Amino acid sequence: MPTPAVFTRRRFLSVSTGAALATATIPSIASAAGPTRYKAVVFDAFPIFDPRPVAKLAEEIFPNAGAVLMTAWRYRQFEYQWLHVLGGRYVDFLQATEDSLAFAARQSGLELAPENRVRLMDAYRHLTVWPDAAENLQRLHDAGLRLGFLSNMTKAMLETGLANAKLRHLFEHLLSTDQLQTYKPAPAAYQMALDAFQLSRPEILFVAFAGWDVAGSKWFGYPTFWANRAGSPAEELGATPDGTGQDLHALVKFALDA
Repeated sequence: MPTPAVFTRRRFLSVSTGAALATATIPSIASAAGPTRYKAVVFDAFPIFDPRPVAKLAEEIFPNAGAVLMTAWRYRQFEYQWLHVLGGRYVDFLQATEDSLAFAARQSGLELAPENRVRLMDAYRHLTVWPDAAENLQRLHDAGLRLGFLSNMTKAMLETGLANAKLRHLFEHLLSTDQLQTYKPAPAAYQMALDAFQLSRPEILFVAFAGWDVAGSKWFGYPTFWANRAGSPAEELGATPDGTGQDLHALVKFALDA
């Protein structure tokens, strides 16, 4: 198993499931766009996949307590991933997610029936895409940019989600850190995109969802766009994204105007 890079164990995930989508559209710019300095755009999973249905289901199962569960679950989910790697006891994204759900329910004083545990995990396994995903991914693809994922999710989750959304054909590479048995922000994880696309760091635009992933990709040397759908504050990690916006319309404009 590859030796993971050491990184700080602190709670620096900032995700809000109640983020509102910007519904305004922009004129189609792909066909008129000139050459861009980027040759590929590589995404974390959550700028594309929408986690809000998981939170909606949690609230349905636990009325007036779903948000409490989700907050505890999100923090422990990523802590479990990183702790397993640091301790040399790797488990994949789904296992870490399920284990952290069980803990979060106990921590929140909620009785998680086996059937509801299955329902919540199935929601994670079958995430749908954000409403603005298809249109804007097509714009990037039509502009000649190569597309890929670089995610802590398993490859099977990425494949299933894209197939259900009928978007698989737009992506050249689906890179999961599970292949290396590590997690972002380990440098070896970000290296996967360089190896797959055979491009230099400046030629690959990384699209992050969480502030900690902005930091990890910038530390590695990628130009980074923060798809800050949650309107989260910037992390105090000494890294600033090259561009930011709340939706993929903003990403397209940034990528094609660069």
